[in-house]
Parts: sequence; C-alpha cells; structure tokens
Amino acid sequence: MPDIEAVAQQLADAIKGQNADYIEAHLVQVRASQISYRGKKLESIGRSSSTGGNIRALVRGGWGFTSFNSLDELSGRMELAIRQARLAGTGESRLAPVAPVVDTVPTGIDSNPVDIPLKQKKQLLDEYNEIIWRTPKLQTSVIGYGDSIKKSIFLSSAGSYIEQERADVIFRLTAVATSGNEVQQANLSLGSRGDFGAIRHLHEDVAQTAKRAVELLSAPQIKGGEYTVVLDPVLAGVFVHEAFGHLSEADFVYENEKLRRIMTLGKKFGSKKLNIVDSAAEPGLRGSYRYDDEGVPASKTYLIREGKLVGRLHSRETAAKMNEPPSGNARAVSYRYPPIVRMTNTYIEPGSISFDDMIADIKEGIYAKNWYGGTTSMEMFTFSAGEAYMIRNGQIAELVRPVVLTGNVFTTLKNIDAIGNDLEMNQGGGCGKGEQSPLPVSNGSPHIRIRRCLVGGR
Repeated sequence: MPDIEAVAQQLADAIKGQNADYIEAHLVQVRASQISYRGKKLESIGRSSSTGGNIRALVRGGWGFTSFNSLDELSGRMELAIRQARLAGTGESRLAPVAPVVDTVPTGIDSNPVDIPLKQKKQLLDEYNEIIWRTPKLQTSVIGYGDSIKKSIFLSSAGSYIEQERADVIFRLTAVATSGNEVQQANLSLGSRGDFGAIRHLHEDVAQTAKRAVELLSAPQIKGGEYTVVLDPVLAGVFVHEAFGHLSEADFVYENEKLRRIMTLGKKFGSKKLNIVDSAAEPGLRGSYRYDDEGVPASKTYLIREGKLVGRLHSRETAAKMNEPPSGNARAVSYRYPPIVRMTNTYIEPGSISFDDMIADIKEGIYAKNWYGGTTSMEMFTFSAGEAYMIRNGQIAELVRPVVLTGNVFTTLKNIDAIGNDLEMNQGGGCGKGEQSPLPVSNGSPHIRIRRCLVGGR
C-alpha cells in the first residue's frame, strides 16, 4: 500500500499559502475482512484494502469538498475544493477556536484482527452456524462478521498533524423461525475495538438466540395499553441513542426552529436522578477516539444533568454558530464524506437501585429486552423490543411476543422513576445519519423503569 505519511508531508507543504480561510485534509488506509452466511450456506468471504482521502476548504462561510482514491495530482484536488468553497461562500467563515495538535495515536491493541487467517475465522463461524441449524422450526438465519484496521492522517492549515490508528470488530446474527403463518426472529450482536476474543466462546449465546426465535412462535401476545415497563440496558441504550441522542446533535437543532425552542439549555426533562452522557473519551469502546475528524480532542459531554438539559453535540462550525464550546463530535464514516455531527458512546449514568428492587412493587408490568427495529420522528418514537416478559407481583413471569413501545421522548424521560446500578454498554450497533452508515458507536444504560408507557399489542 502507498506511503501515506510521505504524501501527507507533501500536502502539509501544499496547504501553506493557499487563498482560503481554512483547509483540512484526511488521508486514510483501511484493511478489512468480512464473512457472511445466509441460511446454511457461506455467502461471501474475503479481504479488502483501500487508500484514499479528502480535502475540505472554507471560504467566506462556504465549504468545498473533494474526495479521491488516487494519491496523484492532489494539488489539483486542493484547487478544486477551494474553487467550490468560493462559489458557495457569501458570508463570514466562523469556526470555534481549537488549538492545533501534533500527535500520534496507536491502536492500543496487542494483535490486529485483520491478520488472523480467514480460515480460522471461518472455522469459528461454521461452528456457530452449525449450532443454529440444530434448532427445529428454523426457517433461515443470517450471520455477518467484519473487522478492519484503519490508519488516518489529519492535517490542517492551522498546523494540526494527527495520525490515528483504530481497529474494529463486529458480529451480528439473526435467527428466523416459522410455524404455519407465524414468523418470529431473535438477534445477537456485539463488537469491540479490535479484540477478536470478544466473539469467541459465543456457542451458548448462539444456541439460546436460535432457541428463543422458536419459543416466540408459541408465546402469547399481550393486550395493548399503558404499563409500567422495565427496559434492559440494551433497549434503554437504544432508546437514549435514537430517541434523544439524535435530538442533541447541534446541526439538527440549529436547522430546526421548532427543535431549538424545545431543546433550550436549562430546561427540565426528567428527575434529578437522570443523567445522559455522550463521551468519546471512554477507553475501549467502539465509539471512542482521541481526536474527532476535525482534530478536536474527545470529550465527555453531559446532555442531561440532574434532569436538566445542559449540553449538546457539536462540530466546530455548529459550536461557533450557537456560541457554545466544541465537543469533538464531528465524524465521517469514511474518507468519501465530510465530517458531520455524530454521537460516540451515549448512555444513561447508573443510579443506585438493584433490578430486584426495581421490579418488586410492580403488580403487572412488562420487562422488555434487546431490540430489532424502530423509527423516530422529531420527539416521537416507536421501538420494537426483541424479547419481552410479563412482570407479575414483583417477579419475572412468562415470555410474551416482542412488544412495540411508542410515545413522546420528553414525556417518557419524565416518566423514568427508577435507574438501576448496573450500567452495561452495547457495542454491536452502527449509527446511520444522512448517507453515512454504519458509523461505529456504542450505547448503554442501567435497567430503567418507566411508568405509564404505551405498549402495542392485541
């Protein structure tokens, strides 16, 4: 693969003296492998590598952007980005001030998952696929595995030069069971910052996932209505990411007058026990990094603190427009795209109550776990739990069909009346926004209890 360090030095020299308010460039090298199964058959297997980059220029408040997968004639690419910016610019260039950084950030892992032989990875996934198909009434299944190692270099006209390496591993499984006209599914997903060991020894989890898909065929469906609902850390983490986290992305807030009125800093959204955080500074999580794609250091940002809205997620541009500090949340899914405001690791901080105490006074309620779908529209949400149980007289009772939870996110936040002491982070997700998907993130929560939650059913 080409020597991107030498090219980066040439770009750093070429940026000097250009007629633009600001210029930044990314150079990226990626090596990856992937394996997928559909049903009993291996669908695809292979390795890939790519080298490319982009240049972004700012002139009079207008951006120009060009991406490339050839490292030749980059001076022409820079001129193109500047010309585009001049055409777009009609005002003033404003970016929140950030000190230039020169730094090198290694992967922080002992072994590269991409270097593990494909044969060895396939052997493990073959074992999992064989376990799935021991289960009767299974109609089909899907297994997807991917890993990557990415080296990126960021440089800017302000003097930043940052080399970062990161590794990623992702594993997802869906088992689908049928009986007559009935169809049910169960899912398993997890990932890591490059540790292949995270997906070893999942044999029992895989067996339980396939078994649960079959068990759901005969599970009863609940009667729809309002219930006290307890969410497990996976579903609660998805809720806080999808229903609230996206509303905290400052580009969305700035461009939407209605949302600006709703998302006023200092406004009360929950009890004093409620704290919601987005933090790229947490070690070892899939959404973590040292610097974002604008060279801004990672930070821990409280979105809600003691029930009040206290912060939001920013790029340098949105921070300047809203006169708020940059948070280091400008991210791009690949070099083909410019960075936009994105979440990292989003979670509800733990409280003090145990799970047993949380359900102890529930006469009739629902325990909802995992998830496999959902939609949001402004402050309204609808999520499908992947697994659900009745709670009766303070005890977990029978398995029921997966439930659909719906409501207004702000009303739901106020109805959270208990937060567990058992924070867990789910690393099996990927976030989508605009055309950029899936971006590595994680989300999490302790168990939480929501009063008066609307649940769909019969």
